[in-house]
Amino acid sequence: MDNYDIRESLSFDDVLLAPKYSDIESRKEVEISSCLNDKLKFDLPIISSPMDTITETSMATTMAAAGGFGVIHRYNSIEQQAVILSKVEGTRAAAIGMTGDYLERALYLYNTCNAVVLCVDVAHGHHIMMERCLKALKDRLGTDIHIMAGNVATLEAFDTLASWGADSIRVGIGGGSICSTRLVSGHGVPTLQSVLDCAQTTYKTKIIADGGIKTSGDIVKAYAAGADFVMVGSLLAGTSDTPGEVFKSAEGKRYKVYRGMASSAAQNAWRGKSAAPEGITTTVPYKGSTARALADLRGGIQSGFSYSGSRNLKEFQAKSTFIKQTGAGQSESFTHILTRNK
Repeated sequence: MDNYDIRESLSFDDVLLAPKYSDIESRKEVEISSCLNDKLKFDLPIISSPMDTITETSMATTMAAAGGFGVIHRYNSIEQQAVILSKVEGTRAAAIGMTGDYLERALYLYNTCNAVVLCVDVAHGHHIMMERCLKALKDRLGTDIHIMAGNVATLEAFDTLASWGADSIRVGIGGGSICSTRLVSGHGVPTLQSVLDCAQTTYKTKIIADGGIKTSGDIVKAYAAGADFVMVGSLLAGTSDTPGEVFKSAEGKRYKVYRGMASSAAQNAWRGKSAAPEGITTTVPYKGSTARALADLRGGIQSGFSYSGSRNLKEFQAKSTFIKQTGAGQSESFTHILTRNK
């Protein structure tokens, strides 16, 4: 057996960024903006994930107000998705699949809702059906709309989707907090490693780090690795603008539902059946204001840039130096006084 590649692959927790000299006196001096193209520039390069417990009208509107954008999930009829998208104040982005009604859905959202971003939303994008999908979208829509595709985990896959016409690509497979793809299928690459690898591309296609991002520090590391944007779900789960009701436990604590779109619950809700689920459904504590959560993420990212003496994303990526940390280093990185005092 000679077709295996046993190499070390790094996750966000395996590394830190070495601080650099800084002449930044306030993190307000730091601009963290990024762009998808000449017309789509965002002050906060964060995208909310197209999940039915994360992004509908309210979340997408709040994301836009904060400087980012949200992708409306596709787990409904074309008409239902269009109603949700049409009410978004700000950048209108929506998910589609790569089979079934994807082309009809794409054209309807573009023509009736003024969608400017379409996200071909599948777990494994390095696939012949993705090639057919991207070709059909480009044939019908040309360059009139930004096509985001994915997900991928390797440079080979990234370059392949870029050659098929993807304008941006979601990088990361199996790293999501409620995703069990790696457990079920045995496949995946740590998201940080995937971003590091895909950043070696010669294509100008934008990199969107997606999965395994737990903190603003992880977002900073993703940008340092070469990401132009990050897509997040769990960091926003349970906030005020996520779909679904807040409910109370017997102890009076407040919660919201958060589920993976390959979970049994999600599959049953939208397809009427479940097969080989690759995600779970859970509850998360109610976190309050989405806008406040996004402001905290912005502040953390600006702080991260300032530690490298960088005033913008391009400068930050040029200056950043990763170091690998041991298990003891990982423990030291957390607020460990409570553990130490046990």
